[in-house]
Amino acid sequence: MNYSVLLVEDDEHIRQALGLALGDEGFTVTDAVSGEAALDLLTREDPDVVLLDLMLPGVDGLEVCRTLRARGDLPIIIVTARADASDVIAGLEAGADDYVTKPLMASVLAARIRALLRRRGAADRTDEVLRVGELEVRPEVGRVYRGGVEVHLTRTEFRLLVELVSAAGRIVTREQLLQKVWGYDYYGDTRLLDVHIRRLRRKVEPDPDDPTLVRTVRGAGYQVGMLP
Repeated sequence: MNYSVLLVEDDEHIRQALGLALGDEGFTVTDAVSGEAALDLLTREDPDVVLLDLMLPGVDGLEVCRTLRARGDLPIIIVTARADASDVIAGLEAGADDYVTKPLMASVLAARIRALLRRRGAADRTDEVLRVGELEVRPEVGRVYRGGVEVHLTRTEFRLLVELVSAAGRIVTREQLLQKVWGYDYYGDTRLLDVHIRRLRRKVEPDPDDPTLVRTVRGAGYQVGMLP
């Protein structure tokens, strides 16, 4: 499938090099040099994924990410010049689905984009309704309800919840969740999962600071329900 990518990058050399490399990988690439330009372009175009540099002039990448996430669940991969924990966590908390660090290898980046997009809308389509406590998950239509009220999740948050609820009562390791939800290994870097679990808890837990639904099993992973 010929996926389309919106590349938001102010560095001309990086923008041109990445655009050509992703084009060689089979993607259709549109670029924007600033956050303002990206937001304007997205009122007219509908890319499959946004590749978003954090360090942009004017409206920075974090603000662009928050704005896009408020509009919907368009897949977003943030790009940071450093693997600094605060940069990565800030981007993920802003609503990004994934992150990559500079310098970028086009083949690795392409694999990450494809892995994310393969999961897009593919949340184990089934007629089965999954229930845990007040939570009702409907994979077939991509909807979640808590106490009868719909909860709006991003695609990645929904994938994560489906994996956890499908295994209700069983421990799911961090490695299993990274592989099932994102489709590749992170070699011990679990910040991505930690932030998404935190974001998910804010939406499905009555008290996110004292989670009773998505429970942490120290040293093992996560478990939904059926804990003493």
